[in-house]
Amino acid sequence: MAINLQKGQKIDIGLSQLSVGLGWRPNEGTGMAFDLDASAFMIDSGRVIPAEQYFVFYGNTDSADGALHHTGDDPTGGNSEDGDDETIIVDLSKVDTRIQEILFVVTIHEAKSRKQNFGQVRDSYIRLVDHVSGKDVAKYELGEDFSVETAVEFGRLYRRDDKWRFEASGIGYREDLAFFLSKYFKGEIIS
Repeated sequence: MAINLQKGQKIDIGLSQLSVGLGWRPNEGTGMAFDLDASAFMIDSGRVIPAEQYFVFYGNTDSADGALHHTGDDPTGGNSEDGDDETIIVDLSKVDTRIQEILFVVTIHEAKSRKQNFGQVRDSYIRLVDHVSGKDVAKYELGEDFSVETAVEFGRLYRRDDKWRFEASGIGYREDLAFFLSKYFKGEIIS
């Protein structure tokens, strides 16, 4: 049975192959389609992405070490009526030894110009699934805390004492994807 996580709750993962699924639904009658984008930032001990290939999103679907694979962009939140809209497959046994943390962030594409925010989205969640058995390990539902935010750090995997743990972060921002890149990547994005 999956653990229902609360904001800030941490758990030991205890497996190496998992899927990180993210889902959401726009509220009815909100106008334009909502394009939420899931991204993963693989961060080293200096709290930066060591190379651009460690930023995984719809435009770079595989990390340099082969540990993360983004299954593709869902521009409408309609990939699945009852399931994940975007998924990142993770093999923790392949994560580069420099990487200490993997942040999972969801941003609303063109939120400012479309006048959209997470207050107009419902049923947002992140869930961890055992990639081998297909069984849910843990789920964190975002709730109603975010009324004006346009980006949310849903959760993070991090190393502690040579083990991987997961924390349900639930940190909201009034920012876009460029903000997170400027915060965690000090190089220049070429692609």
